Amino acid sequence: MNDVLIHERGRGRGAKSFSEIPLKGWKDILLRTFRSISADRVMLVAGGGTFYVLLALVPALSVLISTYGLLFDPASLADHLALMSAFMPAAAIDLIRGQLERLTGQDSATLSFAFLFSLAIAIWSANSGMKGVFEAMNVAYNETESRNFFLLNAVSLLFTLGAVFAVICMVAVVIVTPVVLEFLHLGGLDPVIRIGGFAFLAVMMIFGLMLLYRYGPSRKNAQWKWLPVGAVAAVVLVMIVSVAFSYYVSNFADYNATYGSLGAIVGFMTLIWLTLTIVMLGAELNSEIEHQTAEDTTVRPEKPLGTRGAFVADHLGESTASQT
Repeated sequence: MNDVLIHERGRGRGAKSFSEIPLKGWKDILLRTFRSISADRVMLVAGGGTFYVLLALVPALSVLISTYGLLFDPASLADHLALMSAFMPAAAIDLIRGQLERLTGQDSATLSFAFLFSLAIAIWSANSGMKGVFEAMNVAYNETESRNFFLLNAVSLLFTLGAVFAVICMVAVVIVTPVVLEFLHLGGLDPVIRIGGFAFLAVMMIFGLMLLYRYGPSRKNAQWKWLPVGAVAAVVLVMIVSVAFSYYVSNFADYNATYGSLGAIVGFMTLIWLTLTIVMLGAELNSEIEHQTAEDTTVRPEKPLGTRGAFVADHLGESTASQT
């Protein structure tokens, strides 16, 4: 099959980067990506990851309060959650606010102990979820897990700590920065700093997803130049879907009417599920881009088809022409 497909013209079979793939090639890529949603059970796998995110939520909030309390009054954090309303539905914000108010009601000694205990629980829960995400990356790239126990847990733990850092940065940009700017009264610099903060978040998210798509699957690492498309597409879609979902829930949907007291949890889980689904779609897109070319997409030294240590680099994906 590879020998037949490699000679197809006008489809990017010899592309050395994604920018060299012509329109017909992108048609093949998008069609295979669409089909992979069902074949790879993308939505089901994202649902499994959502469970671990919810499991880690309360311990993570305890860590956040303890960290936030080093610089600000912990009780003020719940009041500043309204700044997240553009990105999260009101029900999700109410859910988080309720947990924050409960946690900030504890004495400082309890919070100090809770910080260490919750940190351990949150990291364990998040690390389990991260390994689930790694398995999702294996599914997207048609790989099976071959890393040993210690290597897999070491890599997943590094990614988990990176995710914690990313959340702290998000809180700093979305919640802390406006509070600081209001205190400093910088005038015309305020919008510049706010926009710069969100631009920094977007770049950080793109880089984080590129790292995930490179080191998450159990395969020989892809070259960096094959990773940006899926990462950028995922970040843009996450931003659009988050704002759209928040608007939809605030103006049309009423989860509380359907689910009662569980409405806030259901709304929050839906948002997380949509986010993880999009992250997986970015991986599926990147894998199909690699699948389109016969050139070696893995790190050097360059090797021929079938010997590269990565399924999508060793095989060519079907084209619409080969199906007619």
